[in-house]
Amino acid sequence: MTAGSTIPRRMLGRQLKQLRERSGVSQAAACRAIEIAPQTLWRIETGQPGPKLKDIYVETLCRLYSVPEDDAAVLISLVAETKSPGWWHAYGDAVPSDFDLYLGLEEAARRLTTYQITLLPGLLQTADYRRAVIWAAYPGMPTVNVESRIEFTSKRQQRLLEPSDQFRMNVFVSEAAIRHRVGGRSVMSEQLHHLVSVSRTPTVTVRVLPLTIEMPLHLLAGSFTLLEFPPHPTSRLTEPPVVYIEGYTGALYLDKPGEIDRYKLACKAIRAAALNEQDSRHLILDIAREFE
Repeated sequence: MTAGSTIPRRMLGRQLKQLRERSGVSQAAACRAIEIAPQTLWRIETGQPGPKLKDIYVETLCRLYSVPEDDAAVLISLVAETKSPGWWHAYGDAVPSDFDLYLGLEEAARRLTTYQITLLPGLLQTADYRRAVIWAAYPGMPTVNVESRIEFTSKRQQRLLEPSDQFRMNVFVSEAAIRHRVGGRSVMSEQLHHLVSVSRTPTVTVRVLPLTIEMPLHLLAGSFTLLEFPPHPTSRLTEPPVVYIEGYTGALYLDKPGEIDRYKLACKAIRAAALNEQDSRHLILDIAREFE
């Protein structure tokens, strides 16, 4: 599947910002050089979707920042990659506008570690479970649109079929997330059996944090997803880890080193408190039987 423009945009933007700051060139001077507004420069440097990147922009900025010719050529080559649409763009309105950035990151990630308190992660949801979540969030959505979102989620889940050296997903869920009755008893029973089945694949591990544990850090951290990326042939272009936090009306992306360190510590604490994989499967199946 096509990974899209997210990672090339972020690579290019991050490098341009670092080069500008090292050269001592002001934002105003950079804007004047390529005749854009300050807000557009900010969007370029932070890898946001929207601004149309051109070779001449990057070439001009590299000259302004006194970038060596070979390094400039590498950055200019990224411009073409920023124009590649991701596979999910074919689904149009089925993909929420604020989810586009996350999808690009998810598609490029080599390892994904997620901790969920209330709902199971989308990559592991059955069609009926996902349908129930969509109906709850958008009760007036036409059925055809709901089914388009179900199809889109199913295509996302194809990442789970990749070899484990290309993609790994470490899932930690609160016991509460597997007890919430999403869609009714039969839906939950099917979902939990599916969760156990997926946990036996080479790509996915699933571990549960019981409600009885006395360790509040996971509650303080809340639900989050840590995405880590493979090394780039040009080491300085390697995408640093990103923490994604989904909210009811939007999302938060954290990538500052101090923020990543905090969440890696949270991952370590959560991993230490969670049941092992076998005990987690036993608990999930016990709860599944309660729904039968």
